[in-house]
Amino acid sequence: MRGVVGGRSPFGWAVAVAATLLVGLGPVGEARANPVTVPVNIGVGPTFYNITGPVARDQPWHFGLRLRVQAVLDQETIRANAGRIPARYRSMAMQLDEARISPFFWLPDALILSPKVDGTSIYGATWRPISVGVPLIGNPVRFRLGAGALLTYAWIDSETLDARTTHFLRPGIDLEADLEIPFARSFLINLGWSSRFYVPQEVGGRIDAAPGLDGTPMDNAIWHWGMAYVMLNIRFPYTVNL
Repeated sequence: MRGVVGGRSPFGWAVAVAATLLVGLGPVGEARANPVTVPVNIGVGPTFYNITGPVARDQPWHFGLRLRVQAVLDQETIRANAGRIPARYRSMAMQLDEARISPFFWLPDALILSPKVDGTSIYGATWRPISVGVPLIGNPVRFRLGAGALLTYAWIDSETLDARTTHFLRPGIDLEADLEIPFARSFLINLGWSSRFYVPQEVGGRIDAAPGLDGTPMDNAIWHWGMAYVMLNIRFPYTVNL
């Protein structure tokens, strides 16, 4: 599967931004006769949440999906376009590993889709608009540590917790370990763990209250979501005129 596009499509903008920031191929939106082709990564897979505190005591694991749609500016793409990189940036660009940019900032990073197994169901979504990663192991298998900013909304409905309904809405940060295994150029699997830390919210509590931070006890608070995930990825070439 191959896409060819000008700079106005979502992927076109993502590719253009990646190229501009990392290899200096020219300003976003500038007309160019020569196209640039990069891999686009689409990934999806199951997640398993352990929500520290009263939710985990009631039911240890909840379930969902993780999503990933990214333009990937990798070392192969950089080398293929080395002649277009300004001389003053060329050495720096050739030392880069890769960069990934999502063109859909509104797309959730993860969904919580967990019907009642015991007494609690949870439905919601997490957005991760900003993240950075440090690769510790390179090609072909990649192991990366990362961190990001989060926003999560979850509707928690329970027959066993202290409150029947909780509307969990909190900003947070995460620390993530990710192992990426390529089985082919177009098919990869990610295995990982993300520890997601939030401003505490009490089960059944108000959104504008923060136990632990305002002096109230943390015994009934939600503040940490541990997320294990497996993600299947496909990649295909995508061409944009820069």
